[in-house]
Amino acid sequence: MVYILFFVISFLASIAGAICGIGGGVIIKPLLDSFGLMDVKTISFLSGCTVLAMSTYSFVVSKMKKESLVDMRIGTPLAIGAAVGGVLGKSLFQALVRSFDQNYVGAIQAGCLLAVTLGTLVYTIYKAKVKTMHVTNLVVCLLVGLVLGVMSSFLGIGGGPINLVVLFYFFSMSTKTAAQNSLYIILFSQITSLLNSIFTSTVPAFSIFLLVLMASGGILGGFCGRKINKKIDDRKVDMLFMALMVVIIFINIYNMYRFLA
Repeated sequence: MVYILFFVISFLASIAGAICGIGGGVIIKPLLDSFGLMDVKTISFLSGCTVLAMSTYSFVVSKMKKESLVDMRIGTPLAIGAAVGGVLGKSLFQALVRSFDQNYVGAIQAGCLLAVTLGTLVYTIYKAKVKTMHVTNLVVCLLVGLVLGVMSSFLGIGGGPINLVVLFYFFSMSTKTAAQNSLYIILFSQITSLLNSIFTSTVPAFSIFLLVLMASGGILGGFCGRKINKKIDDRKVDMLFMALMVVIIFINIYNMYRFLA
């Protein structure tokens, strides 16, 4: 039953992640935390690997089918910055795990994710009234990517809603364009985060079968999410995105209570 639960969550979260560009980890990580079946470190790692599988699939397929909306001039420096940030974020997470009780670390992650999600929801509701920017400066793109990489790797969510807000505000991207660029950034941050775990021997103990099952759910969810994304307009993507943010907010409030109780 546990394996089925992990697969279903990975699959459904990755469908939503592929549609909205949030990677799925922002749903997988807090939802699995809420069940309390594994420790924070293991769930963060498995969530990151699932997101990596889904984002890799989505990016490669969109490139092969020449359907990619990734702006390489902006997306690549963002991704490079995110790659460096992925290492820094993972190092920060490991430092906290070594220094504090895992429940306390889980509460910190839940609190940070709650703040990010709440801010993202508010921005999305009022984004039509916000005057956006058109950043093209290479250094600024690298720095923005760095911050995104740190947050995604530290929280174990891949990229999540903060990617979309940044792409909306700093680069004036449409919803679907931002979704694909977000997955591109997630791909780089999660690759370096995984490599950092391997090279520093901080990979937690887990069932290989469970990892394969979650990654398979991520890829299958990415496939279904891409199909759905093509058939709906930006307004419906925004509605789904806001609904998910509300659900995630309540899950993180519960997680903070559970970890600190």
